[in-house]
Amino acid sequence: MEARPGTANGVTAQAEPVSVAELLARGRTLCTPPLRAVVAQLAPPMDAVASYHFGWTDRTGRPVAGDGGKAVRPALALLSAEAAGAPAAAGVAGGVAVELVHNFSLLHDDLMDGDETRRHRATAWTVFGPAQAILVGDALATLGTEVLLDAATPRGGSAATPADAARAVRLLTTATRKLIDGQARDLSFEQRDVVSVEECLEMEAGKTGALLAAAAAIGAVLAGADDRTADALERYGHHLGLAFQAVDDLLGIWGATEVTGKPHWGDLRQRKKSLPVAAALAEGGTASRRLAEQLADPVGRGEESEQTLAARAALIEQAGGRAWTQEEARRRHKTALAALDEVPMTDEVRGNFVALAEFVVVRER
Repeated sequence: MEARPGTANGVTAQAEPVSVAELLARGRTLCTPPLRAVVAQLAPPMDAVASYHFGWTDRTGRPVAGDGGKAVRPALALLSAEAAGAPAAAGVAGGVAVELVHNFSLLHDDLMDGDETRRHRATAWTVFGPAQAILVGDALATLGTEVLLDAATPRGGSAATPADAARAVRLLTTATRKLIDGQARDLSFEQRDVVSVEECLEMEAGKTGALLAAAAAIGAVLAGADDRTADALERYGHHLGLAFQAVDDLLGIWGATEVTGKPHWGDLRQRKKSLPVAAALAEGGTASRRLAEQLADPVGRGEESEQTLAARAALIEQAGGRAWTQEEARRRHKTALAALDEVPMTDEVRGNFVALAEFVVVRER
């Protein structure tokens, strides 16, 4: 099924609120300076490796106007502070911490998956070596906790109390554990011929949903929100994360390299059991059975031709995997928005949460 005119990945696009670009820009503007400052604390050469990975420098260390990612997580952290009635700045430490953990996961994932490109250039491990990528990833993860604890100190520039900072640390470390668990499941799935849709959703809830859930609640936690508010925002982020990953899974098969910045057919080449694949395998028809036979065949694993991978993508689509995943993205998007009804907030803040959710589901990269 090809995406219809005016759609991305088959999800109908509505008029995009102008505020989305501004929300993402605000996240970068407020969170990038403290993010750069904390990364600069790393010992050489880790500081240079991290700067390259974030897109701030080239491989020789020269500054570049790079693509540092969409900055959805920092934008969510700032919004969640506003949902709790605090200024957006109250969520900056949360945005920085979540972005550090997110990039820890990207550095390690690229190495484990053997990905050689990200954001339209060579991945850090291919430039600086696997050992440096591992060390820098580890360092970024620990820096996230330091940033949150510092938020309750005079140098942190935040109104967070020590108790609020401790709650935020718990939120982030729990999300990090779930993220690692999700990645471990994802890797194990590559060695299995069949993975159920339920198993795939559980894996993606950890790998992607957990950190977006933390981002959507962490600003509110730092602002002293009660558990009811924080829990509702976390549910919003959880379901938004599953919608985000569903779209990512679609792009991992049908996305164009020149747009996504990732290898063409990357997920199929690694025989990842992403949502479209799991849904297609569960369908049980002729295309589903042929797909299962291909995935079980050890011959050519990782070395299939473009023609073979294109034929496999067609089987997934014929078995309904693409359509099911598009519908799952819509379902999760709707459930995420329903969670916002439990949080009293201004119409402007609510509208911004809705706009970000729309952006996550209707995208090409």
